[in-house]
Amino acid sequence: MTHTSGGPRTQAGPPSSAAPTGDHPLHTPARADGVQLIGPSEGSGYREPPSLVRRADGQTLQLTPLLFAVLEAVDGTRTEEEVARHASEASGRLISADNVRTLMDSQLLPLGLLRLADGSQPEVRKADPLLGMRFRYTVTDPERTRRITAPFTVLFNPLVVVLVTLAFLAACWWVLMVKGLGSATHEAFENPVLLLLIFAVTILSAGFHEFGHAAAARRGGATPGAMGAGLYLIWPAFFTDVTDSYRLGRGGRIRTDLGGLYFNAVVAVGIMGLWWATGFDALLLVVVTQILQMVRQLLPLVRFDGYHILADATGVPDLFQRIRPVLLGLLPWRWGRPENRVLKPWARAVVTLWVLVTVPLLLFSLAMMVLALPRLLATAWSSAAKQQELLAGSLGAGDLAGAAVRVLAIAAVALPMVGMLYILVRLLRQLVTRLWRKTSGHALRRTAAMGAVAALLAGLAWAWWPDGGTYRPVQPYERGTLADATASVLPASGTALREGGSGRTVALWPEGAAKPTRENPQLSMVLVPVDAPAGAGPAGTANSEAPSWVFPFDRPAAPEEGGNQALAVNTTDGSVTYSVAFALVWAEDGEPVDTRNEAYAFASCSGCAAVAVGFQVVLIVGQADVVVPENLSAAANYNCLECLTYALASQLVLTLDGPLSEAGMASLQALWAEIAEYGRNIQNVPLSEIQATLSSYKAQIMAIVQADPSATQSSAQEATPAPSGEPGPAQAPTAPASSGTGTGATAPAGTAPATAPATQPAPGDAPPSYAPVETPLPTADTGGTAPAAEPLPTTNPT
Repeated sequence: MTHTSGGPRTQAGPPSSAAPTGDHPLHTPARADGVQLIGPSEGSGYREPPSLVRRADGQTLQLTPLLFAVLEAVDGTRTEEEVARHASEASGRLISADNVRTLMDSQLLPLGLLRLADGSQPEVRKADPLLGMRFRYTVTDPERTRRITAPFTVLFNPLVVVLVTLAFLAACWWVLMVKGLGSATHEAFENPVLLLLIFAVTILSAGFHEFGHAAAARRGGATPGAMGAGLYLIWPAFFTDVTDSYRLGRGGRIRTDLGGLYFNAVVAVGIMGLWWATGFDALLLVVVTQILQMVRQLLPLVRFDGYHILADATGVPDLFQRIRPVLLGLLPWRWGRPENRVLKPWARAVVTLWVLVTVPLLLFSLAMMVLALPRLLATAWSSAAKQQELLAGSLGAGDLAGAAVRVLAIAAVALPMVGMLYILVRLLRQLVTRLWRKTSGHALRRTAAMGAVAALLAGLAWAWWPDGGTYRPVQPYERGTLADATASVLPASGTALREGGSGRTVALWPEGAAKPTRENPQLSMVLVPVDAPAGAGPAGTANSEAPSWVFPFDRPAAPEEGGNQALAVNTTDGSVTYSVAFALVWAEDGEPVDTRNEAYAFASCSGCAAVAVGFQVVLIVGQADVVVPENLSAAANYNCLECLTYALASQLVLTLDGPLSEAGMASLQALWAEIAEYGRNIQNVPLSEIQATLSSYKAQIMAIVQADPSATQSSAQEATPAPSGEPGPAQAPTAPASSGTGTGATAPAGTAPATAPATQPAPGDAPPSYAPVETPLPTADTGGTAPAAEPLPTTNPT
C-alpha cells in the first residue's frame, strides 16, 4: 500500500489481467523473482483471514490459505507431488498433484507469482484503479527513505505524542477562538513574499506528512518503501510506500495511518513557536492549512488517511473491492449465498454502511461534476484571464513576487479543470473498454452496449452544448444550490414565483442604494410567470411589433387611455432595441389625473441591449380633486450573456390656474417639437446623457408655465414643488417625478431579477441604476431591433 500526501494509500487489488499460462505441466514450479510471502493478515475482518503476498512490482495480493500454502511450497526444488503433500498438511485437506496444477494454471500464474514453463519471468500488469494515483515519480528508494526517516521515529515516543497533541489542541483553540485570522490574512495578502512563503511551507508540510507515515511504519517494525510525487484525483500529491506495514498488527497499521496526521500537528506546533519568536501573524495561516489538511485526510470516501484508518480498523484491506459483493448481497435472492458470509458480522455491518454512504455520494459527485463542468470551465477561464492581466501588470512593474503569486493562482485554477477532464475521459475510456471485452463474441450484446454508450455521449453533448448561457462564469450573487446546478438540464418550472405565492429569487438592487431589510422593507415590482393565452400581447405600445415572448413573467399590459408606455424587448443576439414614448397630456378642470407613464426594457440574448425611455408631461388646468399619476420603470434580463437593459421613466405633473396664453402655447409647442425630434434620434445619444437632457426639458417647460401670467396667480409667484402622485398645493405647479431602473450585469440563467423599487422617489430626478456592460455593445442606426453598428456609450459604474 502507498500513502500519499493526499493521504490515499493505493493498496493492491485483484489482478487486472492474466499472464500467459504454460502449455505443459510444471514438474518443478518456481516462484517469480521478487515475490515476498508476508503471511496471514493480523486483525482481519474476514472469517478466514487471507494471507498476503507481495510481488516484485510492489503490489500486495490477498490469497486464500490454500493458495498461500501452494505458493509457499513452490520453491523451485519441489515437484508438483511434493507441493501437493505440503499443501495437504498445511490446509488439512487432501490435495492432489492435479489439484495443484489446476491452482497454479488458473490462479497463481495469472497473478504473476510463478515463472513460466520455460523459466522466464511473467509479464504482469499492475492494478490501475480509477481512484488511484497517476503519473508517479519516485524521489527516494527504500534504502534512502529508511535513512531519512530514521531520526523522526523518536517523535512516536508516547510522552512526546501526548505533549505534541496537547500543544496542537491548545494552538488550534487559541488561533481560531482567541487570536483570529484577520490580521494574518491582511498581512499575507498585503505582502506577496509572505504569501509565497506560506504556500511553500504548506507544500513542504505535505511532504513532511509522508515522513510521518514512513516513520510510524518504521516504529512498528515495518520497512517503508519509495517516496515520491504524483497526481491524485485532480491535485498533485506526495506518496510513501508503506505496504510492508501489512505485516504489522491492527495497532501498528493504524499508527502508520495516523502518522501523517500526527506530523501535520507537529508542523502546526512548530509554526506556533516560530510565530512566537518572529511575531509574523501571516504564519498563523499555516496552522489553518494544517487543520484543513487534517480534516480532508479524515474523509473515508476516497483513499485518504480516513479510508485507510477504517480499512485497517475493520481488517478489510481494500474497501472498494467490497462494493460489488456488498451491493449484490443486498438482493433478496442472494441473501443465503456463502460469499455474503466471508466477513465477520461486525465487519460486514461497517463495510455495508460505508458502501451505502460512499457509492451514492461518489455517483452524486460525478453527476454534479458533469453538469457543472461548463460553468466551472467558464469560471476558470475568466479567472485565469484576470490573473493573466494581473501577471502582466506585476511583470511590467518589476514585482517578481507578485508575478509568482499570479502564476501560482493560474496553476491553482487550471489544475482542477485538467484533473476533472482527465477523470471523465479516463472513466469513459474504461467503460467502453470493459463493455467491449465483456461482449466479445456476442454481437447483439455488443450492439446494445455500444448503443448505450452512444446515448451517454449524446446526453453529454446535450448537457455541454453551447447555448448562450451554458458556458457562463459563476456570478457572485448566485447561491450555487443543487437546483441551480441542475437548472440547465432539469428546469425548475414548478418552483418559480407565482402570483399570490412566496419564494426566493435573485434580486439586482441598485449599487450604492440602501437595501431593504425586514425592519425597513421597500416596495418593489417583481415580475412573475403567469399563464397567458397563446399569441396574447399588448397593443398600442411604443414597440408594437415586439418579438416572441420568452420571459418567465407576464408581458406588461397595454397602456390605458391617456397612458404612455415604452416597451423594448430584444431576443436577437448582437443587436440593440430602442423604444421611445413621449407624450404631452392635458387635464381639464375637475378631471381625475390618474395617467400612467411606463418604461420597460427586457432582453434574452447575447451581446445585445434593450433601451426604453418613457417621457410624459401632464398639465392640469384648473383645480383637480384626484391627482394620482404613476411613473413606473423596469429592466430585466433572462438567460442573458453580456447584455444591457436600460429603462427610464420620467414624468412631469404641473397644475395651472388657467390655459396658457397664445405666446405661452407657441413657446410650449416649439419646445415640444424639439423634444419630439430628440426622441426620434435618441438612439444616437449616450445613455449617461438622456436623463440630464430630459431634466433640462422639464425645467424649460416649468419656466414657460411660470412665465405665463394666464397660467399662474401672479407672475412673481414662486412654484412650490410636491411629490408626484400627490395633489400639489392649489395654484402651484407640482414638482417633477422620475424613476429609472436598469441592469448591465449578466443575470443568472433561468431567473428574472426583481426590479428596483417602483414607488415614487423624492422630488427631482434620481439617476437610473444600471452598471456598464462588460464589453462594448452595438447600437443601431434607427430605432427598433437592428444589426450592430458601433459601440453603445456607457457610463461609469455607480
